[in-house]
Amino acid sequence: MLCKYGRPPFKVAVVHGGPGAPGEMAAMARELSKTRGVLEPLQIARTIEGEVEELRETLIKSSALPATLIGYSWGAWLSFILTARYPSLVSKLVLVSSAPFTQEYALEVERTRFSRLSARQKEETRALLADLDNPDFTGNKDRLMSSLGKLFGKADSFDALPHRDEAECRWDIFAVIWPQALALRRSGELLSLGKQIKCPVVAIHGDFDPHPAEGVRVPLSAVVRDFRFILLERCGHTPWNERQARGRFYQVLQSELDS
Repeated sequence: MLCKYGRPPFKVAVVHGGPGAPGEMAAMARELSKTRGVLEPLQIARTIEGEVEELRETLIKSSALPATLIGYSWGAWLSFILTARYPSLVSKLVLVSSAPFTQEYALEVERTRFSRLSARQKEETRALLADLDNPDFTGNKDRLMSSLGKLFGKADSFDALPHRDEAECRWDIFAVIWPQALALRRSGELLSLGKQIKCPVVAIHGDFDPHPAEGVRVPLSAVVRDFRFILLERCGHTPWNERQARGRFYQVLQSELDS
């Protein structure tokens, strides 16, 4: 599945997070398409390997190769994996708000998020997580995932702008792929893939993002040959929706796409 924005050639692809949140990159794709052709792949496979192959096929069929990949959150990991395995397809990799690449930084995400929630929000979050993890729950888990995302969105934002949520929440995808991704990180295989990446890699991260910036900067600096890290002030997990960081974010991103 694929959405196209702007005019050919399509040399940029924006890769959504989740896993299982197709559509969440539409706003960024529309903004970038004012000056260039942009692809928005909608990943629906239920394995990491399947999502990698989905993305590879999209680039081969629709992009003017090699392409620039902009991966957001989980999409940063997915784009990282694809770039390592198929280096000829990617000219530059931009990681936006990536999760940490090594296990020692991972626990900070949950601690930080919960510290920013009210007592009532914490209670609601625990109830949603319990229902999502319950195999006997017969309700709509996509809806629960959406509700959880809204709660986390409050904790993840520094000064959020009003915006329309365009993501389609797919719990069936998240529930299978995310445990695979965590295992890949725990084993060290995820980070090790960075040694195979040949193109420039740029990470853009908010200083208020609960995903610790050092969990991206430090590990990738050690394994990726051409790596730069850009920290945005007063910015949470979704830079293009941040009132005080949106302008700087797009300025940085446009500069990277032009270079």
